[in-house]
Amino acid sequence: MTESQLAAPDDALPGSAVARSTRRMRNRVLTSSFVGSVIEWYDFYLFGVASAAVFNGLFFPDFSATAGTLAAFATLAAGFIARPLGGIIWGHFGDKVGRKRMLVLSIVLMGASTTIVGLLPTYATIGIWAPVLLVVMRLIQGISAGGEWGGAVLMSMEHAPKRRGLSSSVAQMGLYGGILLANGVFALVSLMADHAFLAWGWRIPFLASAVLVAIGLWIRLGVEESPIFAEARARAEQRDAKKPAPPLIEVLRHPKNLLLSIFLVLGPFAASAVYGTWIVSYGIQQGFPRTDVLNAVLISAAIGLLGQPVFAGFSDLWGRKIVVGLGAVLQAAGIVAMFSLMQTGSIPLMYLSISLASLAHAVVYSPLGAWLGELFPTTQRYTGASLGYQIAGTVGGGFTPLICASLLAAAGGSTVGPSLFIGATCLLTLIAVFVAKETYRSAL
Repeated sequence: MTESQLAAPDDALPGSAVARSTRRMRNRVLTSSFVGSVIEWYDFYLFGVASAAVFNGLFFPDFSATAGTLAAFATLAAGFIARPLGGIIWGHFGDKVGRKRMLVLSIVLMGASTTIVGLLPTYATIGIWAPVLLVVMRLIQGISAGGEWGGAVLMSMEHAPKRRGLSSSVAQMGLYGGILLANGVFALVSLMADHAFLAWGWRIPFLASAVLVAIGLWIRLGVEESPIFAEARARAEQRDAKKPAPPLIEVLRHPKNLLLSIFLVLGPFAASAVYGTWIVSYGIQQGFPRTDVLNAVLISAAIGLLGQPVFAGFSDLWGRKIVVGLGAVLQAAGIVAMFSLMQTGSIPLMYLSISLASLAHAVVYSPLGAWLGELFPTTQRYTGASLGYQIAGTVGGGFTPLICASLLAAAGGSTVGPSLFIGATCLLTLIAVFVAKETYRSAL
């Protein structure tokens, strides 16, 4: 292959790396990204649902109801704290040895830690060691999740770069699929009698992870490495006689795109933590039946899943800026409306409000997988995109339930504080939209 061919856009020539990624393999990669992401996010968000519904009583029984909820959400945040570390680890090796190997390792690690949570004794059995072990498993979950999103999104878009927004959204649909599955399974087991649910029923969704991981692992082992990454690595090896700097060092040398990637995802992460996790605790405190709140989150996740490819496709036509910018405004407004409608005490309005918040999230979130990937060169893409995404996840997703619960308690139940907090994060996202360059027509 000549130097001019190597320098051409990845999808421009029949003999290019992308042309060699057959339609059958592309479909398998997209299937692998979706199914694997569903399983990973099922495991990750299952912990969030359990934190809101049962962990406060089982692992923090000596606390008051409010303090126990805060402690449970602090444990939830531990997983988000570990995600940037996971992004660095998986990103480094993903940019060095390949995307596929890291995706296989991440799903195995996530499945093992989630299954162990289902086997943990509670505080009544082993005392303080119960919450300690719970935090350890959550940290392992966080490290695993730190590499999942970046690997799945990049495998999808690098195998099918002509419609990068749409192809990367398939992996991002896994987020909604995971929320859908986690809340659906938890809603089913919550139909049990309370004593049975608290005694052993809550463990079933965690133990089911072992079966799901086996399925996801089988699918992922059958995909090929990203052709764009393989060719970029070969070019880098031919061009650089000396050993190149680690991907993290290269990313940090030019921090603008890393900072932009953090702020682009910050608002969507904070909002999804509210309507997808914290709203379960808030809804129960407002007097809504637990089953209804879980079902509302279930329906909203289905709406978000269906909306994801639609709005991602729009970003391939109109650009990332217009879709994400509009979505950031709608997301802030949607959270305020959700709180207002839920305070009416109406169950139908509770369903409607959470669904609208999820739809707004689909608008702002759907193009971000492609946009973050497009901000970095191929040999730094896994590290840069993962690190930015996971730092935003730590700040926006990990601490938002704890912050909102604290603001609510401090204000005597007023939702003004949580609304302003989400509005501020969405404003930061909107500013990043204006500063970031438009990339939807640029070659990878």
